[in-house]
Amino acid sequence: MADIKSGPNPLFLREEELRQAIELLFFAYRDFTAEPDQILADYGFGRAHHRVIYFVGRHPSITVSELLQILGITKQSLSRVLGQLVAEGFIRQRPGQHDRRQRLLELTEKGAALERQLTENQRNRVARAFREAGAEAVEGFRGVLVNIMDEGNRARFAPRDAHAGAAAGEASKSPARRG
Repeated sequence: MADIKSGPNPLFLREEELRQAIELLFFAYRDFTAEPDQILADYGFGRAHHRVIYFVGRHPSITVSELLQILGITKQSLSRVLGQLVAEGFIRQRPGQHDRRQRLLELTEKGAALERQLTENQRNRVARAFREAGAEAVEGFRGVLVNIMDEGNRARFAPRDAHAGAAAGEASKSPARRG
């Protein structure tokens, strides 16, 4: 009798399937970041700069403390990267309207141009992959990524149908739901 394998059972994955998933994530991330890394190198920046530029662009007027929460890094690490981005004119800081101790961050025109340049290839790559994989695969991919995250970060990505109704009421509570 021939050994006929069916697709992987999602409730019981073998070691080989898990290892292959880890490798797929590694190679996908490497290729996903390759072009932005080259652009960043021209500025003397690294991936930390990219993350700050991306999230400040995604959430205009984000506070430093909200950015720290999203990035999960120390104040000292953010201070170094943010200081350089401010000094070189990519990000502007201003005091909060209600609490002057808050520092609100936004991209300058120069920063917005760099963010677009860094993100363009990544957006095209993701759009192509989504088109080729199909709608069901896109939802499955999203579900896998959300479930790889630690519990605290999952709340930023409510299920699609719940997100539409909840987004209006909660948009002001979390910077990840704005924009």
